[in-house]
Amino acid sequence: MASWVLSASGLKPLPSAFPRPGVGAVYRDSLSKPRFLRPAATGSDLNIRFSSTRSSSRMRASVPFQVASVEEEEEEPNFNDAIGEAEPPAGFDPGAPPPFNLADIRAAIPKHCWVKDPWKSMSYVARDVAVVFGLAAAAAYLNNWIVWPLYWAAQGTMFWALFVLGHDCGHGSFSSNHKLNSVAGHILHSSILVPYHGWRISHRTHHQNHGHVENDESWHPLSEKIFRQLDSATRTLRFTLPFPMLAYPFYLWSRSPGKSGSHFDPNSDLFVASERKDVITSTVCWTAMAALLVGLTFVMGPMQMLKLYGIPYWGFVMWLDFVTYLHHHGLTTLDRDYGWINNIHHDIGTHVIHHLFPQIPHYHLIEATEAAKPVLGKYYREPEKSWPLPFHLIGNLIKSMKKDHYVSDTGDVVYYQTDPNLQ
Repeated sequence: MASWVLSASGLKPLPSAFPRPGVGAVYRDSLSKPRFLRPAATGSDLNIRFSSTRSSSRMRASVPFQVASVEEEEEEPNFNDAIGEAEPPAGFDPGAPPPFNLADIRAAIPKHCWVKDPWKSMSYVARDVAVVFGLAAAAAYLNNWIVWPLYWAAQGTMFWALFVLGHDCGHGSFSSNHKLNSVAGHILHSSILVPYHGWRISHRTHHQNHGHVENDESWHPLSEKIFRQLDSATRTLRFTLPFPMLAYPFYLWSRSPGKSGSHFDPNSDLFVASERKDVITSTVCWTAMAALLVGLTFVMGPMQMLKLYGIPYWGFVMWLDFVTYLHHHGLTTLDRDYGWINNIHHDIGTHVIHHLFPQIPHYHLIEATEAAKPVLGKYYREPEKSWPLPFHLIGNLIKSMKKDHYVSDTGDVVYYQTDPNLQ
């Protein structure tokens, strides 16, 4: 998807280790047919709607795609009924080509939204780092079992906020200075045991192949063949909460079922030869952070390090898996509202505009989204408003985990299907 976005907006795309996708969510190469992902007919609240006829199918979603027609042999289910959505207003066909293109959306976004202010970006780093150390100092000083659970929740969220800033470095939206992006990204990501370049490159692959069944990197669906080959323990760990929300560290080392390679290995098929030095650099930084944590464990004691760093780290992992799943589970991306957390995690919930224009700094995403809404019109799906804390999204996650397990091995348009043994 990213190459389509970048070419349509007149921007130069980054080099890729994989062939780039064609228009919209269509992916064509010599190895695989274009395959589109859809939720199961009994599926989850993905905020994705579809229209269909016996002869053709078009996607309707929160971002404006026009996808190729695909011949269908059977009548498709009514997806509006399946996910509890009302029928669209009379005269509106979200499955039809939208009356606008990417250039129209870009033109509606104020020019200053594209400006990357390194001082402003660094101010967010300073804010988050100050909060992280302040929380740790307060928790260690009080050392009270009433305080520790509050600290773990708060610090895990702050680790997640650091990750989002490092994510901006990886996209180049942190600043226009490549060296600053790299230095800040390594510090931010290494501090929470993420290999900066290794993850940056695989995340770029996700943006370039979003919605592709085989080549996407973010919670891509399992094909039925791969799903049937999983042992029962792996199926349980992947689809039974809370285990899927603890997957990220294991993904860094071995990726998802059906894929091979490690984010730490410069020879992994995730990377091309020119990227290997970057991967080695990130792996060295990750190793240095791991060694520092081991040293602090000897100095402070394992229990104190578990309380100060270990448990918050797993809180961060849960945030990352939770948000990534909710934003990307389905053919396209969508916005989510996280209440008070929106500002803390740098408005990553404004994910539609981020996927269309990842060069926009996070502090302009809300304004850019509001400016784009009149152009998108009814093609934009407003996220459900959150209470101060986004507990409503837990229900969406549980429902999806019970219903969306694998997709067919055949067909250009594929649907999530349910394994009754996992319900």
